[in-house]
Amino acid sequence: MVFDRIKRVFSEEDAPDEFSEDYLEIDFGREKKESKVSVKLFTLKDYDDINDVLNALREGYTIAIIDIKILRQKDSIELKRAISKIKKTVDALEGSIAGFGENVVIATPSFAKIQKEEPKQKPKEDRPTNRFE
Repeated sequence: MVFDRIKRVFSEEDAPDEFSEDYLEIDFGREKKESKVSVKLFTLKDYDDINDVLNALREGYTIAIIDIKILRQKDSIELKRAISKIKKTVDALEGSIAGFGENVVIATPSFAKIQKEEPKQKPKEDRPTNRFE
């Protein structure tokens, strides 16, 4: 019986429509996920608190605003480790990271870039140097 169907498929130029009922096409791309951007506030009290930040950044739709004041007061070495790990993750995600003041760090995924303002340089004076002045 199965061989008869296979013979018919290959022997006829036009495949019969009876096989089209046996298959169901599933399109996984039609599932719509909400792609709203969220801004989440985080407070680093311990080194282990960065896991929440990293998971939110890896989702891809979260801009993280991180308060580092408590960890900075407790242990500056742990703070450096935490910021370093966040920076590596943000670099891997092709995102941006920047400090905002002394106690806040902002980290974004790839869809958002932080525009950092370059410090303005003072123009040099064109006065000749005189060693007698």
